[in-house]
Amino acid sequence: MLGELRLENYAVIDNVVVEFAAGLNLLTGETGAGKSILIDALGLLLGEKASLDVIRTGAERAVVSAVFESDGVAARAIEQILETNGLDPENGSLILRREIAAGGKGRVFINNQPATVAVLKEIAPHLAVIHAQNESILHFDAAARQDLLDAYAGVDLKDVSTTFSEWKQIRERIAELEQDEQDRMRLLDLWNFQCREIEEARLLARNGPQEDEQLELEKRILANAEKIYGAAMNAFDLLYEGNASTSSSLRAAQKNLEELARYEPKFQEAFAALESARISVEDVGATLRDYAGGIQASPERLAEIEERLALLDRLKRKYGPTLDEVIAFGKDLRRRISEIENRDELVLELRAKLATAGEHYQKVARSVSRKRLEAGRKLEKLVEAEINDLAMRASFRIAIDESEDEGHWTGSGINQVAYRISTNAGETMRPLEQIASGGELSRVMLALKASVEAGTNLSAHAKKKPAAQRTLVFDEIDTGIGGRAAEAVGKKLKALSKSNQVLCVTHLPQIATFADHHYLIEKRESGGRAKTTVRQITGEERTEEVARMLSGAKLTETSRRHAEQMIRANG
Repeated sequence: MLGELRLENYAVIDNVVVEFAAGLNLLTGETGAGKSILIDALGLLLGEKASLDVIRTGAERAVVSAVFESDGVAARAIEQILETNGLDPENGSLILRREIAAGGKGRVFINNQPATVAVLKEIAPHLAVIHAQNESILHFDAAARQDLLDAYAGVDLKDVSTTFSEWKQIRERIAELEQDEQDRMRLLDLWNFQCREIEEARLLARNGPQEDEQLELEKRILANAEKIYGAAMNAFDLLYEGNASTSSSLRAAQKNLEELARYEPKFQEAFAALESARISVEDVGATLRDYAGGIQASPERLAEIEERLALLDRLKRKYGPTLDEVIAFGKDLRRRISEIENRDELVLELRAKLATAGEHYQKVARSVSRKRLEAGRKLEKLVEAEINDLAMRASFRIAIDESEDEGHWTGSGINQVAYRISTNAGETMRPLEQIASGGELSRVMLALKASVEAGTNLSAHAKKKPAAQRTLVFDEIDTGIGGRAAEAVGKKLKALSKSNQVLCVTHLPQIATFADHHYLIEKRESGGRAKTTVRQITGEERTEEVARMLSGAKLTETSRRHAEQMIRANG
Protein backbone atom coordinates (compact mmCIF):
# COMPACT_ATOMS: atom_id res chain seq x y z
CA MET A 1 0.00 0.00 0.00
CA LEU A 2 1.22 3.50 -0.86
CA GLY A 3 1.46 5.42 2.39
CA GLU A 4 3.13 8.65 1.31
CA LEU A 5 4.12 10.36 -1.94
CA ARG A 6 6.45 13.38 -1.89
CA LEU A 7 7.37 15.63 -4.83
CA GLU A 8 10.00 18.39 -4.83
CA ASN A 9 10.60 20.75 -7.77
CA TYR A 10 8.57 18.47 -10.04
CA ALA A 11 6.82 20.21 -12.99
CA VAL A 12 4.62 22.95 -11.46
CA ILE A 13 4.93 21.47 -7.97
CA ASP A 14 7.28 23.18 -5.53
CA ASN A 15 6.97 20.83 -2.56
CA VAL A 16 4.03 18.51 -1.93
CA VAL A 17 3.51 15.63 0.48
CA VAL A 18 0.39 13.47 0.12
CA GLU A 19 -0.53 10.78 2.62
CA PHE A 20 -2.73 8.04 1.15
CA ALA A 21 -4.70 5.36 2.98
CA ALA A 22 -6.38 2.03 2.32
CA GLY A 23 -9.55 1.93 0.24
CA LEU A 24 -10.57 4.23 -2.63
CA ASN A 25 -8.43 7.40 -2.93
CA LEU A 26 -9.84 9.83 -5.50
CA LEU A 27 -8.06 12.88 -6.88
CA THR A 28 -10.05 15.69 -8.45
CA GLY A 29 -9.45 19.25 -9.59
CA GLU A 30 -10.04 21.60 -12.46
CA THR A 31 -8.64 20.81 -15.90
CA GLY A 32 -4.94 21.75 -16.04
CA ALA A 33 -4.50 21.73 -12.26
CA GLY A 34 -1.97 18.89 -12.53
CA LYS A 35 -3.92 15.84 -11.42
CA SER A 36 -1.98 13.45 -13.64
CA ILE A 37 1.35 14.87 -12.42
CA LEU A 38 1.11 12.75 -9.26
CA ILE A 39 0.49 9.62 -11.31
CA ASP A 40 3.40 10.39 -13.65
CA ALA A 41 5.67 10.92 -10.65
CA LEU A 42 4.59 7.60 -9.15
CA GLY A 43 5.41 5.99 -12.50
CA LEU A 44 9.03 7.15 -12.14
CA LEU A 45 9.27 5.26 -8.85
CA LEU A 46 8.02 2.16 -10.66
CA GLY A 47 10.84 2.39 -13.20
CA GLU A 48 9.34 4.52 -15.96
CA LYS A 49 11.71 6.52 -18.16
CA ALA A 50 12.59 9.97 -16.79
CA SER A 51 12.60 13.24 -18.74
CA LEU A 52 14.48 16.43 -17.86
CA ASP A 53 11.29 18.34 -18.70
CA VAL A 54 9.85 17.43 -15.27
CA ILE A 55 12.43 19.58 -13.44
CA ARG A 56 10.77 22.78 -12.20
CA THR A 57 12.11 25.90 -13.92
CA GLY A 58 15.05 27.32 -11.98
CA ALA A 59 15.70 24.14 -9.97
CA GLU A 60 18.76 21.92 -10.34
CA ARG A 61 16.90 18.67 -9.79
CA ALA A 62 13.48 17.12 -9.22
CA VAL A 63 12.97 14.59 -6.43
CA VAL A 64 10.17 12.02 -6.14
CA SER A 65 9.93 9.73 -3.12
CA ALA A 66 7.36 7.37 -1.67
CA VAL A 67 6.80 5.08 1.29
CA PHE A 68 5.09 1.74 0.66
CA GLU A 69 3.86 -0.62 3.36
CA SER A 70 3.75 -4.31 2.44
CA ASP A 71 3.21 -7.65 4.12
CA GLY A 72 2.58 -11.30 3.27
CA VAL A 73 3.39 -12.52 -0.24
CA ALA A 74 4.41 -9.10 -1.60
CA ALA A 75 6.75 -8.37 1.31
CA ARG A 76 8.55 -11.71 0.90
CA ALA A 77 8.93 -11.22 -2.85
CA ILE A 78 10.30 -7.68 -2.40
CA GLU A 79 12.68 -8.82 0.34
CA GLN A 80 14.08 -11.51 -1.95
CA ILE A 81 14.59 -9.02 -4.80
CA LEU A 82 16.38 -6.58 -2.49
CA GLU A 83 18.68 -9.26 -1.06
CA THR A 84 19.50 -10.53 -4.58
CA ASN A 85 20.57 -6.99 -5.49
CA GLY A 86 22.61 -6.45 -2.32
CA LEU A 87 20.10 -4.15 -0.60
CA ASP A 88 18.88 -4.33 2.99
CA PRO A 89 15.10 -4.63 3.49
CA GLU A 90 13.14 -2.75 6.15
CA ASN A 91 10.49 -4.33 8.36
CA GLY A 92 7.42 -4.11 6.13
CA SER A 93 8.34 -0.66 4.79
CA LEU A 94 9.89 0.30 1.49
CA ILE A 95 11.27 3.80 0.92
CA LEU A 96 11.83 4.71 -2.73
CA ARG A 97 13.49 7.91 -3.94
CA ARG A 98 14.41 9.04 -7.42
CA GLU A 99 16.29 12.18 -8.37
CA ILE A 100 16.31 13.70 -11.87
CA ALA A 101 19.21 16.13 -12.24
CA ALA A 102 19.43 18.97 -14.76
CA GLY A 103 22.79 17.58 -15.94
CA GLY A 104 21.08 14.38 -17.04
CA LYS A 105 22.48 12.12 -14.30
CA GLY A 106 19.70 10.77 -12.11
CA ARG A 107 19.99 8.72 -8.94
CA VAL A 108 17.85 5.99 -7.36
CA PHE A 109 17.68 5.07 -3.68
CA ILE A 110 15.83 2.17 -2.05
CA ASN A 111 15.65 2.28 1.75
CA ASN A 112 18.25 5.09 1.53
CA GLN A 113 20.70 2.80 -0.28
CA PRO A 114 21.94 3.54 -3.84
CA ALA A 115 20.12 1.36 -6.37
CA THR A 116 19.19 1.30 -10.06
CA VAL A 117 16.11 1.82 -12.22
CA ALA A 118 16.30 -1.89 -13.12
CA VAL A 119 15.66 -2.81 -9.46
CA LEU A 120 12.70 -0.42 -9.36
CA LYS A 121 11.23 -2.19 -12.40
CA GLU A 122 11.76 -5.56 -10.73
CA ILE A 123 9.97 -4.46 -7.55
CA ALA A 124 7.18 -2.52 -9.29
CA PRO A 125 4.78 -5.43 -10.03
CA HIS A 126 4.60 -6.18 -6.30
CA LEU A 127 3.78 -2.56 -5.42
CA ALA A 128 1.48 -0.90 -7.92
CA VAL A 129 -0.03 -1.06 -11.39
CA ILE A 130 -0.87 2.11 -13.32
CA HIS A 131 -3.69 2.12 -15.87
CA ALA A 132 -3.97 5.28 -17.94
CA GLN A 133 -6.80 5.87 -20.42
CA ASN A 134 -5.83 4.08 -23.69
CA GLU A 135 -2.32 3.33 -22.38
CA SER A 136 -3.30 -0.16 -21.22
CA ILE A 137 -4.57 -0.98 -24.71
CA LEU A 138 -1.49 0.47 -26.41
CA HIS A 139 0.64 -1.94 -24.39
CA PHE A 140 -1.86 -4.78 -24.59
CA ASP A 141 0.23 -6.99 -26.87
CA ALA A 142 0.16 -10.80 -27.12
CA ALA A 143 2.46 -11.19 -24.11
CA ALA A 144 0.37 -8.82 -21.97
CA ARG A 145 -2.86 -10.64 -22.87
CA GLN A 146 -1.33 -13.97 -21.89
CA ASP A 147 0.16 -12.56 -18.68
CA LEU A 148 -3.27 -11.31 -17.61
CA LEU A 149 -4.83 -14.73 -18.18
CA ASP A 150 -1.92 -16.44 -16.37
CA ALA A 151 -2.37 -14.12 -13.38
CA TYR A 152 -6.01 -15.18 -13.15
CA ALA A 153 -5.21 -18.88 -13.70
CA GLY A 154 -2.32 -18.82 -11.20
CA VAL A 155 0.02 -20.28 -13.83
CA ASP A 156 3.69 -20.69 -12.89
CA LEU A 157 5.87 -20.58 -16.01
CA LYS A 158 9.14 -21.58 -14.33
CA ASP A 159 9.07 -25.22 -15.52
CA VAL A 160 7.96 -24.24 -19.04
CA SER A 161 10.74 -21.68 -19.34
CA THR A 162 13.39 -24.06 -18.00
CA THR A 163 12.43 -27.01 -20.21
CA PHE A 164 12.16 -24.77 -23.29
CA SER A 165 15.61 -23.34 -22.62
CA GLU A 166 17.10 -26.86 -22.29
CA TRP A 167 15.43 -28.02 -25.54
CA LYS A 168 16.54 -24.89 -27.39
CA GLN A 169 20.19 -25.24 -26.28
CA ILE A 170 20.35 -28.84 -27.53
CA ARG A 171 18.78 -27.84 -30.85
CA GLU A 172 21.31 -25.03 -31.30
CA ARG A 173 24.23 -27.42 -30.63
CA ILE A 174 22.89 -29.81 -33.27
CA ALA A 175 22.52 -26.94 -35.77
CA GLU A 176 26.12 -25.90 -35.08
CA LEU A 177 27.37 -29.43 -35.69
CA GLU A 178 25.31 -29.83 -38.86
CA GLN A 179 26.64 -26.72 -40.52
CA ASP A 180 27.54 -26.72 -44.18
CA GLU A 181 30.59 -28.98 -44.79
CA GLN A 182 32.68 -26.11 -46.20
CA ASP A 183 31.92 -23.97 -43.15
CA ARG A 184 32.66 -26.89 -40.89
CA MET A 185 36.08 -27.52 -42.43
CA ARG A 186 36.90 -23.81 -42.32
CA LEU A 187 35.98 -23.71 -38.63
CA LEU A 188 37.99 -26.85 -37.94
CA ASP A 189 41.09 -25.33 -39.55
CA LEU A 190 40.72 -22.14 -37.55
CA TRP A 191 40.18 -23.99 -34.26
CA ASN A 192 43.13 -26.30 -34.88
CA PHE A 193 45.40 -23.31 -35.57
CA GLN A 194 44.21 -21.52 -32.41
CA CYS A 195 44.55 -24.66 -30.33
CA ARG A 196 48.15 -25.27 -31.55
CA GLU A 197 49.06 -21.65 -30.88
CA ILE A 198 47.87 -21.93 -27.26
CA GLU A 199 49.34 -25.39 -26.66
CA GLU A 200 52.76 -24.48 -28.13
CA ALA A 201 53.00 -21.66 -25.60
CA ARG A 202 53.03 -24.34 -22.84
CA LEU A 203 50.95 -22.32 -20.42
CA LEU A 204 50.55 -23.67 -16.91
CA ALA A 205 47.56 -23.01 -14.65
CA ARG A 206 48.77 -21.64 -11.31
CA ASN A 207 47.16 -20.95 -7.96
CA GLY A 208 49.51 -18.03 -7.23
CA PRO A 209 50.88 -15.23 -9.44
CA GLN A 210 50.59 -15.90 -13.17
CA GLU A 211 53.63 -16.44 -15.37
CA ASP A 212 53.32 -13.00 -16.96
CA GLU A 213 53.33 -11.32 -13.52
CA GLN A 214 56.47 -13.22 -12.46
CA LEU A 215 58.24 -12.44 -15.72
CA GLU A 216 57.40 -8.74 -15.42
CA LEU A 217 59.06 -8.71 -11.98
CA GLU A 218 62.17 -10.50 -13.27
CA LYS A 219 62.30 -8.13 -16.25
CA ARG A 220 62.32 -5.08 -13.96
CA ILE A 221 65.19 -6.55 -11.94
CA LEU A 222 67.30 -7.43 -14.98
CA ALA A 223 66.67 -4.09 -16.69
CA ASN A 224 67.86 -2.27 -13.54
CA ALA A 225 70.51 -4.76 -12.35
CA GLU A 226 73.30 -2.19 -11.95
CA LYS A 227 71.15 0.22 -9.90
CA ILE A 228 69.81 -2.58 -7.74
CA TYR A 229 73.31 -4.00 -7.07
CA GLY A 230 74.63 -0.55 -6.13
CA ALA A 231 71.72 0.16 -3.78
CA ALA A 232 72.07 -3.22 -2.04
CA MET A 233 75.87 -2.91 -1.55
CA ASN A 234 75.66 0.71 -0.34
CA ALA A 235 73.10 -0.33 2.25
CA PHE A 236 75.31 -3.28 3.23
CA ASP A 237 78.33 -0.98 3.77
CA LEU A 238 76.32 1.45 5.88
CA LEU A 239 74.87 -1.30 8.04
CA TYR A 240 77.77 -3.74 8.37
CA GLU A 241 80.97 -3.36 6.40
CA GLY A 242 82.17 0.27 6.62
CA ASN A 243 84.31 1.76 9.44
CA ALA A 244 81.42 3.98 10.46
CA SER A 245 78.75 1.31 9.91
CA THR A 246 75.73 0.97 12.10
CA SER A 247 76.99 -2.36 13.38
CA SER A 248 80.33 -0.81 14.47
CA SER A 249 78.56 2.07 16.22
CA LEU A 250 76.30 -0.32 18.06
CA ARG A 251 79.28 -2.44 19.19
CA ALA A 252 81.04 0.69 20.54
CA ALA A 253 77.90 1.77 22.36
CA GLN A 254 77.57 -1.71 23.84
CA LYS A 255 81.08 -1.52 25.37
CA ASN A 256 80.21 1.73 27.11
CA LEU A 257 76.92 0.35 28.37
CA GLU A 258 78.69 -2.76 29.61
CA GLU A 259 81.00 -0.54 31.65
CA LEU A 260 78.02 1.44 32.99
CA ALA A 261 76.19 -1.75 33.95
CA ARG A 262 79.09 -2.75 36.24
CA TYR A 263 78.20 0.26 38.40
CA GLU A 264 74.52 0.71 37.63
CA PRO A 265 72.61 -2.59 37.09
CA LYS A 266 69.62 -0.83 35.49
CA PHE A 267 71.63 -0.48 32.23
CA GLN A 268 71.57 -4.25 31.78
CA GLU A 269 68.24 -3.97 29.91
CA ALA A 270 69.58 -1.23 27.64
CA PHE A 271 72.65 -3.38 26.88
CA ALA A 272 70.37 -6.32 25.92
CA ALA A 273 68.27 -4.03 23.68
CA LEU A 274 71.39 -2.83 21.82
CA GLU A 275 72.55 -6.43 21.44
CA SER A 276 69.20 -7.33 19.83
CA ALA A 277 69.34 -4.29 17.54
CA ARG A 278 72.93 -5.10 16.46
CA ILE A 279 71.99 -8.69 15.61
CA SER A 280 68.99 -7.46 13.54
CA VAL A 281 71.15 -4.92 11.69
CA GLU A 282 73.81 -7.54 10.91
CA ASP A 283 71.11 -9.98 9.70
CA VAL A 284 69.73 -7.34 7.32
CA GLY A 285 73.25 -6.55 6.12
CA ALA A 286 73.98 -10.24 5.44
CA THR A 287 70.69 -10.55 3.50
CA LEU A 288 71.59 -7.50 1.36
CA ARG A 289 75.07 -8.90 0.66
CA ASP A 290 73.67 -12.28 -0.40
CA TYR A 291 71.00 -10.65 -2.58
CA ALA A 292 73.54 -8.41 -4.32
CA GLY A 293 75.79 -11.43 -4.92
CA GLY A 294 72.96 -13.17 -6.79
CA ILE A 295 72.28 -10.29 -9.18
CA GLN A 296 73.66 -10.92 -12.65
CA ALA A 297 73.14 -8.59 -15.58
CA SER A 298 72.18 -10.92 -18.42
CA PRO A 299 71.13 -9.24 -21.71
CA GLU A 300 70.38 -12.69 -23.13
CA ARG A 301 67.93 -13.55 -20.32
CA LEU A 302 66.32 -10.08 -20.58
CA ALA A 303 65.76 -10.56 -24.33
CA GLU A 304 64.32 -14.02 -23.67
CA ILE A 305 61.87 -12.62 -21.07
CA GLU A 306 60.76 -9.78 -23.35
CA GLU A 307 60.12 -12.24 -26.17
CA ARG A 308 58.08 -14.50 -23.87
CA LEU A 309 56.04 -11.56 -22.52
CA ALA A 310 55.28 -10.43 -26.08
CA LEU A 311 53.97 -13.92 -26.87
CA LEU A 312 51.81 -14.00 -23.73
CA ASP A 313 50.48 -10.52 -24.44
CA ARG A 314 49.51 -11.55 -27.98
CA LEU A 315 47.66 -14.61 -26.66
CA LYS A 316 45.79 -12.52 -24.07
CA ARG A 317 44.72 -9.99 -26.69
CA LYS A 318 43.37 -12.79 -28.89
CA TYR A 319 41.87 -15.27 -26.43
CA GLY A 320 41.31 -13.66 -23.02
CA PRO A 321 42.41 -10.88 -20.71
CA THR A 322 44.19 -13.32 -18.36
CA LEU A 323 46.33 -16.42 -18.90
CA ASP A 324 43.79 -18.53 -17.01
CA GLU A 325 41.14 -17.48 -19.52
CA VAL A 326 43.50 -18.26 -22.41
CA ILE A 327 44.00 -21.77 -20.96
CA ALA A 328 40.21 -22.19 -20.54
CA PHE A 329 39.66 -21.02 -24.14
CA GLY A 330 42.15 -23.61 -25.34
CA LYS A 331 40.34 -26.39 -23.46
CA ASP A 332 37.02 -25.29 -24.97
CA LEU A 333 38.59 -25.32 -28.45
CA ARG A 334 39.82 -28.87 -27.91
CA ARG A 335 36.30 -29.91 -26.85
CA ARG A 336 34.75 -28.33 -29.96
CA ILE A 337 37.32 -29.93 -32.24
CA SER A 338 36.57 -33.30 -30.67
CA GLU A 339 32.85 -32.73 -31.22
CA ILE A 340 33.32 -31.94 -34.91
CA GLU A 341 35.69 -34.86 -35.45
CA ASN A 342 33.14 -37.15 -33.80
CA ARG A 343 30.20 -35.27 -35.25
CA ASP A 344 28.05 -38.14 -36.45
CA GLU A 345 28.10 -40.01 -33.13
CA LEU A 346 27.51 -36.82 -31.16
CA VAL A 347 24.61 -35.69 -33.38
CA LEU A 348 22.89 -39.04 -32.83
CA GLU A 349 23.35 -38.69 -29.08
CA LEU A 350 22.08 -35.10 -29.12
CA ARG A 351 19.06 -36.00 -31.25
CA ALA A 352 18.05 -38.55 -28.65
CA LYS A 353 18.43 -35.91 -25.93
CA LEU A 354 16.49 -33.41 -28.06
CA ALA A 355 13.57 -35.83 -28.43
CA THR A 356 13.50 -36.42 -24.66
CA ALA A 357 13.72 -32.68 -23.94
CA GLY A 358 10.95 -32.00 -26.48
CA GLU A 359 8.65 -34.57 -24.88
CA HIS A 360 9.33 -33.09 -21.46
CA TYR A 361 8.60 -29.56 -22.74
CA GLN A 362 5.37 -30.65 -24.43
CA LYS A 363 4.17 -32.36 -21.27
CA VAL A 364 4.75 -29.23 -19.17
CA ALA A 365 3.40 -26.89 -21.87
CA ARG A 366 0.22 -28.97 -22.33
CA SER A 367 -0.40 -28.83 -18.58
CA VAL A 368 -0.14 -25.03 -18.67
CA SER A 369 -2.34 -24.92 -21.78
CA ARG A 370 -5.06 -26.94 -20.02
CA LYS A 371 -5.01 -24.50 -17.10
CA ARG A 372 -5.30 -21.56 -19.50
CA LEU A 373 -8.21 -23.12 -21.40
CA GLU A 374 -10.09 -23.86 -18.18
CA ALA A 375 -9.35 -20.43 -16.71
CA GLY A 376 -10.19 -18.71 -20.00
CA ARG A 377 -13.73 -20.13 -20.03
CA LYS A 378 -14.30 -18.89 -16.47
CA LEU A 379 -12.65 -15.51 -16.98
CA GLU A 380 -14.58 -14.62 -20.14
CA LYS A 381 -17.88 -15.12 -18.31
CA LEU A 382 -16.70 -13.00 -15.37
CA VAL A 383 -15.42 -10.24 -17.64
CA GLU A 384 -18.61 -10.20 -19.73
CA ALA A 385 -20.69 -9.87 -16.56
CA GLU A 386 -18.41 -7.11 -15.26
CA ILE A 387 -18.56 -5.22 -18.60
CA ASN A 388 -22.35 -5.36 -18.64
CA ASP A 389 -22.38 -4.11 -15.06
CA LEU A 390 -20.62 -1.02 -16.43
CA ALA A 391 -23.61 0.06 -18.57
CA MET A 392 -22.61 -1.82 -21.73
CA ARG A 393 -24.30 -4.59 -23.70
CA ALA A 394 -21.30 -6.57 -24.85
CA SER A 395 -20.23 -10.12 -25.62
CA PHE A 396 -16.70 -11.09 -24.59
CA ARG A 397 -14.64 -14.14 -25.52
CA ILE A 398 -11.09 -15.34 -24.83
CA ALA A 399 -9.66 -17.30 -27.75
CA ILE A 400 -6.75 -19.59 -26.79
CA ASP A 401 -5.00 -21.18 -29.75
CA GLU A 402 -2.81 -24.20 -29.06
CA SER A 403 -0.06 -25.19 -31.51
CA GLU A 404 2.36 -28.03 -30.87
CA ASP A 405 4.39 -27.20 -33.97
CA GLU A 406 8.00 -26.59 -32.90
CA GLY A 407 8.01 -23.26 -34.69
CA HIS A 408 5.46 -21.96 -32.17
CA TRP A 409 7.20 -23.20 -29.00
CA THR A 410 8.19 -20.42 -26.61
CA GLY A 411 9.39 -20.03 -23.06
CA SER A 412 5.80 -19.25 -22.03
CA GLY A 413 4.19 -22.25 -23.68
CA ILE A 414 2.35 -23.25 -26.87
CA ASN A 415 -0.57 -20.81 -26.74
CA GLN A 416 -1.62 -17.59 -28.41
CA VAL A 417 -4.23 -15.64 -26.45
CA ALA A 418 -6.67 -13.20 -28.05
CA TYR A 419 -9.45 -11.23 -26.37
CA ARG A 420 -12.47 -10.58 -28.60
CA ILE A 421 -15.50 -8.40 -28.00
CA SER A 422 -18.70 -7.22 -29.61
CA THR A 423 -19.96 -4.00 -28.03
CA ASN A 424 -23.31 -4.01 -29.82
CA ALA A 425 -25.85 -6.75 -30.47
CA GLY A 426 -25.44 -8.43 -33.85
CA GLU A 427 -21.90 -7.10 -34.44
CA THR A 428 -18.99 -9.37 -35.32
CA MET A 429 -16.57 -10.21 -32.50
CA ARG A 430 -13.39 -8.18 -32.96
CA PRO A 431 -10.00 -8.07 -31.17
CA LEU A 432 -10.24 -6.01 -27.99
CA GLU A 433 -7.46 -3.65 -29.10
CA GLN A 434 -9.56 -2.57 -32.11
CA ILE A 435 -12.36 -1.03 -30.04
CA ALA A 436 -12.82 2.56 -31.22
CA SER A 437 -14.54 4.24 -28.26
CA GLY A 438 -12.30 5.55 -25.50
CA GLY A 439 -15.09 5.15 -22.96
CA GLU A 440 -15.59 1.52 -23.96
CA LEU A 441 -11.86 0.88 -23.77
CA SER A 442 -11.76 2.30 -20.25
CA ARG A 443 -14.66 0.20 -19.02
CA VAL A 444 -13.43 -3.04 -20.60
CA MET A 445 -9.98 -2.63 -19.07
CA LEU A 446 -11.54 -1.87 -15.68
CA ALA A 447 -13.75 -4.97 -16.02
CA LEU A 448 -10.72 -7.11 -16.94
CA LYS A 449 -8.73 -5.80 -13.99
CA ALA A 450 -11.61 -6.26 -11.58
CA SER A 451 -12.21 -9.84 -12.79
CA VAL A 452 -8.54 -10.85 -12.57
CA GLU A 453 -8.10 -9.26 -9.14
CA ALA A 454 -11.26 -10.97 -7.86
CA GLY A 455 -10.17 -14.32 -9.27
CA THR A 456 -6.67 -14.00 -7.83
CA ASN A 457 -8.04 -13.22 -4.37
CA LEU A 458 -10.49 -16.14 -4.52
CA SER A 459 -7.68 -18.49 -5.57
CA ALA A 460 -5.49 -17.31 -2.72
CA HIS A 461 -8.36 -17.73 -0.26
CA ALA A 462 -9.01 -21.28 -1.53
CA LYS A 463 -5.36 -22.11 -0.90
CA LYS A 464 -5.59 -20.48 2.54
CA LYS A 465 -2.92 -17.98 1.58
CA PRO A 466 -3.06 -14.20 1.96
CA ALA A 467 -3.82 -12.51 -1.37
CA ALA A 468 -1.09 -10.24 -2.71
CA GLN A 469 -2.48 -6.72 -2.35
CA ARG A 470 -1.19 -3.88 -4.49
CA THR A 471 -1.91 -0.27 -5.26
CA LEU A 472 -4.07 -0.01 -8.39
CA VAL A 473 -3.86 3.37 -10.10
CA PHE A 474 -6.39 4.57 -12.69
CA ASP A 475 -5.51 7.81 -14.45
CA GLU A 476 -8.58 9.38 -16.12
CA ILE A 477 -9.95 5.93 -16.96
CA ASP A 478 -13.41 7.55 -16.95
CA THR A 479 -12.76 9.49 -20.18
CA GLY A 480 -15.63 9.28 -22.63
CA ILE A 481 -18.30 8.08 -20.20
CA GLY A 482 -20.97 9.70 -18.08
CA GLY A 483 -24.32 9.23 -16.41
CA ARG A 484 -25.24 5.63 -15.54
CA ALA A 485 -21.91 4.31 -16.88
CA ALA A 486 -20.00 6.68 -14.60
CA GLU A 487 -21.92 5.49 -11.54
CA ALA A 488 -21.24 1.88 -12.54
CA VAL A 489 -17.50 2.62 -12.85
CA GLY A 490 -17.56 4.24 -9.40
CA LYS A 491 -19.15 1.13 -7.90
CA LYS A 492 -16.59 -1.09 -9.60
CA LEU A 493 -13.69 1.00 -8.29
CA LYS A 494 -15.23 0.84 -4.82
CA ALA A 495 -15.47 -2.95 -5.07
CA LEU A 496 -11.84 -3.19 -6.19
CA SER A 497 -10.77 -1.05 -3.23
CA LYS A 498 -12.07 -3.68 -0.78
CA SER A 499 -9.09 -5.92 -1.52
CA ASN A 500 -6.61 -3.41 -2.96
CA GLN A 501 -5.68 0.20 -2.40
CA VAL A 502 -7.07 2.16 -5.36
CA LEU A 503 -5.93 5.59 -6.56
CA CYS A 504 -8.00 7.24 -9.26
CA VAL A 505 -7.86 10.58 -11.06
CA THR A 506 -11.38 11.48 -12.14
CA HIS A 507 -13.37 14.33 -13.73
CA LEU A 508 -16.74 12.84 -12.89
CA PRO A 509 -18.76 13.71 -9.76
CA GLN A 510 -20.58 10.35 -9.95
CA ILE A 511 -17.24 8.61 -9.32
CA ALA A 512 -15.89 11.18 -6.84
CA THR A 513 -18.77 10.50 -4.45
CA PHE A 514 -17.59 6.92 -3.89
CA ALA A 515 -14.26 8.06 -2.37
CA ASP A 516 -13.06 6.83 0.99
CA HIS A 517 -10.45 9.60 0.82
CA HIS A 518 -10.87 12.64 -1.44
CA TYR A 519 -7.91 14.81 -2.49
CA LEU A 520 -8.25 18.20 -4.18
CA ILE A 521 -5.53 19.33 -6.59
CA GLU A 522 -5.38 23.09 -7.16
CA LYS A 523 -3.12 25.34 -9.22
CA ARG A 524 -2.61 28.93 -8.12
CA GLU A 525 -0.28 31.75 -9.07
CA SER A 526 2.14 32.91 -6.37
CA GLY A 527 4.95 35.39 -6.91
CA GLY A 528 4.39 35.34 -10.64
CA ARG A 529 4.70 31.53 -10.85
CA ALA A 530 2.17 28.72 -11.11
CA LYS A 531 2.13 26.41 -8.12
CA THR A 532 0.16 23.18 -7.66
CA THR A 533 -0.97 22.00 -4.22
CA VAL A 534 -2.66 18.81 -3.02
CA ARG A 535 -4.77 18.48 0.11
CA GLN A 536 -7.33 16.05 1.49
CA ILE A 537 -10.84 17.45 1.76
CA THR A 538 -13.75 16.32 3.91
CA GLY A 539 -17.16 17.55 4.99
CA GLU A 540 -18.35 20.80 3.47
CA GLU A 541 -15.23 21.26 1.34
CA ARG A 542 -15.84 17.92 -0.30
CA THR A 543 -19.47 18.80 -0.96
CA GLU A 544 -18.33 22.06 -2.59
CA GLU A 545 -15.90 20.20 -4.85
CA VAL A 546 -18.49 17.64 -5.99
CA ALA A 547 -20.93 20.51 -6.60
CA ARG A 548 -18.30 22.28 -8.74
CA MET A 549 -17.83 19.08 -10.75
CA LEU A 550 -21.61 18.94 -11.26
CA SER A 551 -22.26 22.55 -12.26
CA GLY A 552 -18.90 24.06 -13.24
CA ALA A 553 -17.34 27.24 -11.86
CA LYS A 554 -20.68 28.76 -10.77
CA LEU A 555 -22.06 26.90 -7.77
CA THR A 556 -25.77 26.83 -7.04
CA GLU A 557 -27.82 25.65 -4.10
CA THR A 558 -29.29 22.99 -6.35
CA SER A 559 -25.84 21.60 -7.21
CA ARG A 560 -24.84 21.66 -3.53
CA ARG A 561 -27.95 19.73 -2.49
CA HIS A 562 -27.41 17.28 -5.33
CA ALA A 563 -23.79 16.79 -4.24
CA GLU A 564 -24.85 16.13 -0.64
CA GLN A 565 -27.39 13.55 -1.76
CA MET A 566 -24.87 11.76 -3.99
CA ILE A 567 -22.21 11.63 -1.26
CA ARG A 568 -24.71 10.25 1.28
CA ALA A 569 -25.95 7.66 -1.21
CA ASN A 570 -22.51 6.42 -2.28
CA GLY A 571 -20.42 7.05 0.83
